[in-house]
Amino acid sequence: MEEQLSERGKRILEAVIEDYIATAEPVGSRTITRSHALALSPATVRNVMADLEEMGLLASPHTSAGRIPTDKAYRLYVNSILEAKQNLMPGKRDEIRRRCRMAGKDPAEMLKEASRLLSTTSSYMGVVMAPRMAANVFHQMEFVKLSSHRILAILVSQNGTVQNRLLETEEEIPQEDLVRMANYLNGMLQGLTIAQVRERLLAEMQSEKVRYDSLMARALALSEQTIRTDSTEIFLEGQANILDQPEFSDAARMREIFRAFEKKSLLLDLLDRSMQAEGVQIFIGSESPLLKMEGMSLVTSTYLTGKDTVGVLGVIGPTRMGYGRVIPIVDYTAKLISRLLESE
Repeated sequence: MEEQLSERGKRILEAVIEDYIATAEPVGSRTITRSHALALSPATVRNVMADLEEMGLLASPHTSAGRIPTDKAYRLYVNSILEAKQNLMPGKRDEIRRRCRMAGKDPAEMLKEASRLLSTTSSYMGVVMAPRMAANVFHQMEFVKLSSHRILAILVSQNGTVQNRLLETEEEIPQEDLVRMANYLNGMLQGLTIAQVRERLLAEMQSEKVRYDSLMARALALSEQTIRTDSTEIFLEGQANILDQPEFSDAARMREIFRAFEKKSLLLDLLDRSMQAEGVQIFIGSESPLLKMEGMSLVTSTYLTGKDTVGVLGVIGPTRMGYGRVIPIVDYTAKLISRLLESE
């Protein structure tokens, strides 16, 4: 597609996209000649815009003589036309750094604050997906007796993630036995990822020695109930910012969007896709597998909490979002979160 575009076509397409990003109004040829130094007549611009429409890069709303960019146009724009500034202004970097560090050493609080600052600095929605539990490295497990048949199981990962689970038992287990169980498990599971821990537990439960050691058998049974690898937390902030975007002023459209974000599984599928490659990923409008995301885009980047543990964060906004502004915000925040989490 890029090869088919003349230099004049690229410049006019860029002008249409940038004007539409700024105004959310269809862009006409006279607007282009007035606001951009192209040294072209409105008639020439109009002819080029007609060619761009034939190529599927511009569309004509029924209510206006102007044109608006298509998803294909935005894709071409971010891939080959846009020159995103990779460095934020020093003041913006300082603000992001300060707010992340204010969250303290709790990884969950830091990730939650990251979603807030992504929202406020971009004026769209900020989203952060915590690393999937399966990739975390086991640190220790603890069992606390709450009542005769109820136990609190606490699983701590090396990156500081804590997972609590209430367990019901058929028989009463003394606290001293719970301590011994935890000590046994902690010695056996050190250095394994949570996914490997589950595999090890299942293998141990099938071994012959477990049949002759009731304490070991109960410890394995309790830990197997405790560890879940499908638990993933998503922090989403700034949904109200979408209300400020003119293309989403329709109440029915807004309800569709918010219902889509309430379905955690759909959002997880989309974020999982962006974890398949390192660095910034951009999903534009209809490219998203979320049907309700039509008219919206997602800019994401992966972050690290250790050698093998990966999460993802990003910004969700209209396809008309200012990509040149959002991309460096997402990129810098992801790199900062990686450094802060790895240093803890």
